Amino acid sequence: MNWEKLLSAKRWGSEDKNIEDQAEARSEFQRDYDRLIFSSPFRRLQNKTQVFPLPGSIFVHNRLTHSLEVASVGRSLGRIFYNRLKKSRPDLDEELPLISEVGNIVAAACLAHDLGNPAFGHSGEAAISYYFTNGAGSVYKDKVTEAQWEDLTNFEGNANAFRILTHPYAGKGYGSFALTYSTLASIAKYPCESLAGHDKSKIYRKKYGFFQSEQAGFVKIATELGLTKVENERLIYKRHPIVYLVEAADDICYNIIDLEDAHRLKILSYNDVAALLLPLSNDAKIEERLADIDDDDAKISLLRAKAINTLIGACSELFYTEQESILAGDFNNSLIDRINEPLRSVMKNIETISIKKIYNYSSVVQIEVAGYKVMGGLLEEFIPAYLNNNSHYSKKLVELIPKQFITNATDEYSKIQTVLDFVSGMTDLYAVELFRKIKGISFPSIS
Repeated sequence: MNWEKLLSAKRWGSEDKNIEDQAEARSEFQRDYDRLIFSSPFRRLQNKTQVFPLPGSIFVHNRLTHSLEVASVGRSLGRIFYNRLKKSRPDLDEELPLISEVGNIVAAACLAHDLGNPAFGHSGEAAISYYFTNGAGSVYKDKVTEAQWEDLTNFEGNANAFRILTHPYAGKGYGSFALTYSTLASIAKYPCESLAGHDKSKIYRKKYGFFQSEQAGFVKIATELGLTKVENERLIYKRHPIVYLVEAADDICYNIIDLEDAHRLKILSYNDVAALLLPLSNDAKIEERLADIDDDDAKISLLRAKAINTLIGACSELFYTEQESILAGDFNNSLIDRINEPLRSVMKNIETISIKKIYNYSSVVQIEVAGYKVMGGLLEEFIPAYLNNNSHYSKKLVELIPKQFITNATDEYSKIQTVLDFVSGMTDLYAVELFRKIKGISFPSIS
């Protein structure tokens, strides 16, 4: 793969408007960022769970604040790479007019990376999958292809994000986001179909990146950008290099900021968090600075900032030095898993503590269980109603599905996707409220 082809301002759904003057294209990736910021799917992230239940009396991160912070870190990673590359290649901007936009591409992709996550975090994904594997949805197995069934039984937020950004929803216009090809490719952590996913030996196949319905679209983008196709009977590509920076920004933020949230919620003490973050501070005077601060939250904020800065430096350095391997598609790790010691061991320790004390905390587990009940309950109502639509009750339920999700397709897979588009796009609170109303637990009011 080469940067000249990997960086493209061509827009999804607006290919005829491709900009020939590459200098003029330098603002196109900032437009991607702006389009995402003002979009409804992005706005709904403010009421989608990151880790801790929403809303609470103490502010913690939700999917929206997380995505904004990831975008900030991602922009820094991209800009540092560009600055480092330019030092070694004085004529860089003439050779690669769009290379200076790497930071903006990373930032835009970071904003979009969680758009496909349903309510209740990863438990929402699991709940959707469970409905088809062990719930009432298992009856549809013989009505879809093997590949389509793999999509449904392993519902993937990454693939759903690509669908949201490229699918022509009714009344929204074809390519309503019209993001650049490079930004779209940069969110594809796992650029393969579902049948090829779940191979943990390959970083680009640990999960999958597009549903069968968006397969042709992804191939179109991959071909345009020159992504390396893996010779296999399944559809598999190597990652776009910028994916590594998007992934690193996400890894840095959730590992560090989940500790900060856990401290605010008194799940971890100041000493617990400080012991984990101090080795990442990279500041000889950090103890003196902490001694001048009385408030523990402010101390943790300082340590968080120092840790993030250290990790940005380590990941950007690794991305630069491993360019050859990354462009060849042979770098088989996340950046955070390959940073130098002792930083790598510190991050592994943070991960271990987080799993033990944060992700298995009682309120976190409770919302995961609730997510199973709510998401599964909604699918149990809406999927049979939409596929059959043969009773007064079914027709009334279908009326609740926004027109933008309704499809003219008649096959079961497309009709099931209609319901999944609707349910996966819900915020936590809306999903709970709708579940309670259609189950008769609460009665709707007219306002």
